[in-house]
Amino acid sequence: MSTLTLSEKFSTGLNEFLSQFPSDGLYAPIHYLLNIHGKRIRPLLALSVCEAEGSSIDKALPAAIAVELFHNFTLMHDDIMDKAPLRRGQLTAHKVYGEDSAILSGDAMFALASISLEDVNESALLEILKIYNRTSREVCEGQQLDMEYEKMNDVTIDHYLEMIRLKTSVLLACSCAMGAISAGASKERVELWYKFGEQTGLAFQIQDDLLDTFGDSEIMGKKVGGDILSEKKTFIWLYTKAQGMMPENLSSCEESAEKVSLLKSAMIASGADIAARKKMMVYTENARTALSQLDLSSAHLKTFENLLSSVTERTS
Repeated sequence: MSTLTLSEKFSTGLNEFLSQFPSDGLYAPIHYLLNIHGKRIRPLLALSVCEAEGSSIDKALPAAIAVELFHNFTLMHDDIMDKAPLRRGQLTAHKVYGEDSAILSGDAMFALASISLEDVNESALLEILKIYNRTSREVCEGQQLDMEYEKMNDVTIDHYLEMIRLKTSVLLACSCAMGAISAGASKERVELWYKFGEQTGLAFQIQDDLLDTFGDSEIMGKKVGGDILSEKKTFIWLYTKAQGMMPENLSSCEESAEKVSLLKSAMIASGADIAARKKMMVYTENARTALSQLDLSSAHLKTFENLLSSVTERTS
C-alpha cells in the first residue's frame, strides 16, 4: 500500500476516533493541534511496519492513533514550557486557548491515547501496553533532562545523545515495535524494528537541531535559533564548546538576532555542523543495518530506505 493510502487510512481512523469527543471545551485545543498536523511519521511507521510484516494495517491502527495522540500531547506541553509562539506555521495551542486550557487538554490527550489502545487485539495488548508505558515514562525522563541541561555547564555530548534517545527516538522505536507486535511478529523481529526506529529517531533529532539553527524559518514554520536563545545543549552547541570556540562575549548580547548570529558563526568555525551530519549518518547506517537483517521484500525495503533519506534531507 502506498504512503498516500496509508496516510488517508490513518486520517480516516483518527477522525473516526476523535468524532467520539466534542470539538469545543476541553477538546477544542486537541482538535486544533491535530488539524495542523505534520508528516505523521510515527503513526505511519506503525502502519507500514505492520504491513511489512504481512498483516492488515487495521491491526495496528489503534496503536498508530495512540502514538500520534501521545506525540501531540508532548508537543502541546513542550510548547508551553518552551514559550513557543508557533507550531507548524500556526499559533501554538496555548497562544490560542491560554496556558491553563492547553495544559488540561494535553492531559486529556494523554488519556485519549490510552483509550485508543483499548481497541488493540487481545493477543497483542499486553506487549503493546508494556512498550507504550515504558516509552511514555522514558519520553518524560528525556524532557526532564532537556530542561535540566539548560541550567548545567558540565553536559557532555554523550549526556546529550542519551537525552535525545529518550526524548525523541524511543517514540519512533515504539511506533515501529508496536506495528510489528500488532502483526504478530517474533520477539527478534520486534527488536530489530525497535533498533531501526531508535537509530532513525537519533538521526531525526540531530537533523532537527541543525534545522533549528541553520534552517529556513519560512519553510520550517517557526523561528530559527530557538535552541540558541534557550541555550539548549544540542550536539552542535556542545561540540562547539568542546572545541573551545564558544564566544566569550555571548552573555553581553543585548539583541536576540545578535546572539543567534554570533553562535552560528562559532558553530560553523568549529566544524560542529559537519560533525553533526557525520554523526547523523552513523545512525542512518545503523538503521540500514537493522533493515537488512529483517530481509524485507524489495518494495517494503524501498519504503523504509526512502524514510531514512527523508530524515536526513528534510528541510522542515
